[in-house]
Amino acid sequence: MRWYRQSGRHTLPWRLTHDPYSVLVSEVMLQQTQVDRVLPYYEAWLERWPTVGSLAEATVADVIRAWGGLGYNRRAVNLHRAATAIQDEGGGFPKGVRELMALPGVGPYTANAIASFAFKQPVAVADTNIARVLARLFHGVASQRELSPAEVIATAQAALPRRTARDHNLALMDLGALICIARQPACNRCPLRSACAWRNGGYQPSLSPPRPNPRFETTARFARGRIVDALRAETSLSTEAVVELLPAAHRPDALRLLTALRLDGVIEQNAEGEWRLPLVTAG
Repeated sequence: MRWYRQSGRHTLPWRLTHDPYSVLVSEVMLQQTQVDRVLPYYEAWLERWPTVGSLAEATVADVIRAWGGLGYNRRAVNLHRAATAIQDEGGGFPKGVRELMALPGVGPYTANAIASFAFKQPVAVADTNIARVLARLFHGVASQRELSPAEVIATAQAALPRRTARDHNLALMDLGALICIARQPACNRCPLRSACAWRNGGYQPSLSPPRPNPRFETTARFARGRIVDALRAETSLSTEAVVELLPAAHRPDALRLLTALRLDGVIEQNAEGEWRLPLVTAG
């Protein structure tokens, strides 16, 4: 905690608020997206939709357009659905972890993060950075991949202090993001180095090395992104037009890609059978 008070990322805008809606927006945006990339989107989003009610009144199309550049467009749809669900229940933000998990797109991690960061509840938060710190510190392994999710959560809960759980979670998160990084951790600057089981055990390498990622351009995520980006710029597109804008390798899968996007609520078909971003609210 002394290290966190001196070196933590205290000025991040979502750290400066206890508003649960703002925390929800930040947590959804930060899923698999770097902090520096999220910052301008977060600020612009809250300027445009500062409350749950204002977001619920927006169209899905506007939400997806505002999300452009953050990837994983289903997250934007789920964020809008969550706002709509809260508004439909009278606008009061749920506080309990179980109630938070009932919101669209809110899983255990996001629910715990909101409970901790917005409501200061004594619940453990275990993102990738925290899980890596806990795996090394207590279990003596290089990566959280060596542990089951249940082991990570149990360790995080056991390490939780009776007080200041919010700052404790944020401190572990920053330690993992700034010091105990995945590759070439700065162990000499770590405040926990003398107690770290992984360091004291001789820095044993991970038994589960990360799998090499395929080239992004070959993935279905890339093709879906091409479709959504095109629809951000156009009112609607025919199936034939969508096929034409895809790289040749993805064209045979065009209908499957379109169907998946439709099932996710990211696109819809109009009366003429053309594809567009959804124009209605996600009630």
